Amino acid sequence: MIEPPTLPLGARVLNGLSGAVTRIGIPLLPLREDALLEHASKTAGLTDFGPDTFRTGLTKLVDSLNEEARLSTIGRMIARQEIVMALENRLGVIDWHKRYPEIGEGVIDRPVIVIGMGRTGTTILHHLLGFDPTARVPQTWEVDRPCPPPETATYETDARIAEVQAMIDRSESLVPDFKKIHPMGATLAQECVRITAMEFTSMISSVSFRVPSYTRWVTEEADLAPGYEMHRRMLQLLQWRCPGAAGPPTRWFLKSPGHLWALPHLLAQYPDALLIQTHRDPLKVLSSLISLQVTLRKMASDQVDTTDIAREWARLNAQAFASATNARKSGMIDASRVIDVHFGDLITRPFETIAGVYAHFGMELSDEARARMSAHLASNPSDKHGKHDHRFEDLGLDLDEERARVKEYQEYFDVPSEVR
Repeated sequence: MIEPPTLPLGARVLNGLSGAVTRIGIPLLPLREDALLEHASKTAGLTDFGPDTFRTGLTKLVDSLNEEARLSTIGRMIARQEIVMALENRLGVIDWHKRYPEIGEGVIDRPVIVIGMGRTGTTILHHLLGFDPTARVPQTWEVDRPCPPPETATYETDARIAEVQAMIDRSESLVPDFKKIHPMGATLAQECVRITAMEFTSMISSVSFRVPSYTRWVTEEADLAPGYEMHRRMLQLLQWRCPGAAGPPTRWFLKSPGHLWALPHLLAQYPDALLIQTHRDPLKVLSSLISLQVTLRKMASDQVDTTDIAREWARLNAQAFASATNARKSGMIDASRVIDVHFGDLITRPFETIAGVYAHFGMELSDEARARMSAHLASNPSDKHGKHDHRFEDLGLDLDEERARVKEYQEYFDVPSEVR
């Protein structure tokens, strides 16, 4: 069984004392939709949230957090902060587009999008691609604090970088082990799920919190199109005054495992997108993913059940891999617009693999880009913060049953089994 980490003493005391108060009937930091909307509006100084399409997701998320997430006091603080930030960002993006309609005329031309499942090398690949000076990646600080939109002249010195890094540091002080599982940084590339969170149809909350009802709604019922419309509006805003960190024409390099649940909407919004699909044994992916979630969810709850998480994400894991297989079999994704990257190749031969990606799409991998990528790898080895150990056997799942769930995907993409 994968055991969650132990929080620092101060955090345990805070959760314990406030938990005792709650048990005698005094609610602490209640999550109320109207209060969250009001707080975000007051902080941003804005009232127009744009189309009401986001409200269904917001309601479902708040209800699921209150009824299912088993939030600790710190967990309620984190959830509140995440929701308010998403609402503030939504208000800001809508406002800037209203005041400057030319932002919406910005072209997102042939973006390169990594669509592999989490724990298949998507993060390291995205980070490395972001070191190409001709690439434009959404960095964490500008995704978390997009307004006012970043400008080329101050892109590397913007005061928001330190603000967002301080937030990351506070989170990592609660669960230091998270650094060895998933590197974070204000100036590192951020995932698209952080952007679609403005529409509350994002998988990011499903990773951070126990919200099964909300997750099922997002993956099986929700209209995901408005989230991708907001995604485009965010990219247009970010590139408006900063088409590239080094000044060249914009080519966005994006990534998110969440795209696997929304491929028709992704492709409808970006019909000329170039796709990189990363692959790894789905059962190895599952154990790594559950290990990450057990660690991450400990920040928000004192009741973290590994088996509960494993059962839910075994279904979601299989669902995502089936979606990837169906998209290719059906022709939804044209073979000329996608390249497959296997985890083992990326880890053992990163530059050869990345060069293959560039060649496939007719792009040039410059010496400067290669040198910057190499420097990042040299200063950030995979075990920089410790080795991430995880085993499928610790999930409480049946190996044969889970292997059968993903058999079609493995056969179609020729993905070898690592777990035997």
